[in-house]
Amino acid sequence: MRAPAPRRPGPDRPRRGSQPVLAALLTLVLVGGVWAQEILDQFAFGGALDGYGILPRDPGSVTHVLTAPFLHGGFAHLIANTVPLAVLAFMSALRGVGRFLVATLVIVVVGGFLVWLLGRGGSLHLGASALVFGYLAYLIGVGWWERTPGAVVVALVAVFLYGGAIWGVLPTNPLISWEAHLFGFVAGLLAAALLHRKRPARGGQEGMSSPHSRW
Repeated sequence: MRAPAPRRPGPDRPRRGSQPVLAALLTLVLVGGVWAQEILDQFAFGGALDGYGILPRDPGSVTHVLTAPFLHGGFAHLIANTVPLAVLAFMSALRGVGRFLVATLVIVVVGGFLVWLLGRGGSLHLGASALVFGYLAYLIGVGWWERTPGAVVVALVAVFLYGGAIWGVLPTNPLISWEAHLFGFVAGLLAAALLHRKRPARGGQEGMSSPHSRW
């Protein structure tokens, strides 16, 4: 019998040595972009870009679901989000570039739209905490859906580092957008289910699951 040919890295399966580098670059672009935006907003626009946050059920604000997670109400707000955003984004990006980008899109669009639809009226919602809660939920969901040792360990690490923040989905502080936390978390779980849920293999092998990536 002929030995199977070695599997070549696909578009979402780069060489193992390059994956951490790509994840670090994506994280740097994300966090650096958020910081560049806030510096520009504070020193060139006087904070006016915050107007692109989400105003629930305001028709003119529905497109702001695409901008709100990248805006902050000042440097203190941004600093509070920077470290958890960087850590959880990097851990999520290690799952693969394509999946990370799709997961981010799901968190931004689905989470933001739910905030627009169900958030408190007369309030402005913005900040990367929606992404933070989304990535946390995404990592937990990957551990649940894949149930490989690596995925479970990473989910446990994410919970150990930031699991206490989950209480932020509750309406404990009227100055904090708990809606963005809650719906970002929901969207992160949805992204994990869409991207990592095991599916029956073709050919009638119902008891088997299709191949899935490992950590």
